[in-house]
Amino acid sequence: MRFVIIGAGRVGLRTARVLRDEGHAVTLVERDRDNAERARDLGFDVVEGDGSRESVLFNAGIEGADGLGALTSDLNVNFAACSIAKHHRTWTVLRVDEDYREEVYREYADEVDEVVYPERLGAIGAKNALLGGSVRAIADVAQHIQVVLMTVTEDSPMLGYTIEEVALPASARVLAFGKADNPMGLPLSDDSLEVGDRLAVIADFDVLEEVRQLIVGETLAPEGGTA
Repeated sequence: MRFVIIGAGRVGLRTARVLRDEGHAVTLVERDRDNAERARDLGFDVVEGDGSRESVLFNAGIEGADGLGALTSDLNVNFAACSIAKHHRTWTVLRVDEDYREEVYREYADEVDEVVYPERLGAIGAKNALLGGSVRAIADVAQHIQVVLMTVTEDSPMLGYTIEEVALPASARVLAFGKADNPMGLPLSDDSLEVGDRLAVIADFDVLEEVRQLIVGETLAPEGGTA
């Protein structure tokens, strides 16, 4: 997938690195020359300019992007970038500077698909918002181990099976389970998997795709983008 990220500061650059490490193409937009050069030194494509300007977003390839992450510390720039991107039918993620703004923008801003407050979740939260879908990383436990929240879909081959019957790889384990719209708790062996149920799984990176195919199924794409 292809993403445009506005802002090559702490949040934007870390999010870009997480996305690139997972095989996605990323273009950064940055108006500060030092930040732009640092991103280039790390191998990123960078467009220098104001991300709230349509001409700059065109140069960054917004027309062909699957998603835009407006991740600067300037809320006005972020919202303007999302408004332009949504005009081009691009999945949009807005960074807010105060946690109370999350619900406001989520409820009333049609130009914004996802809202993130990175001071709470950091780059992982921003990456999740950009990717969407039924798989969300919760935390990196070690260099090759991640805790992931997965939602059971109609495509899951394990639909109707109990947790005990789900044959996960040896390097993966279910940490928590929750029925749709209910709090998560300790998994019980006879809990059955239904559409909308959530499982928190700890797994080695090498088997995450296998785990996803078992629990989620083959479909994995954000509502506003394509796989």
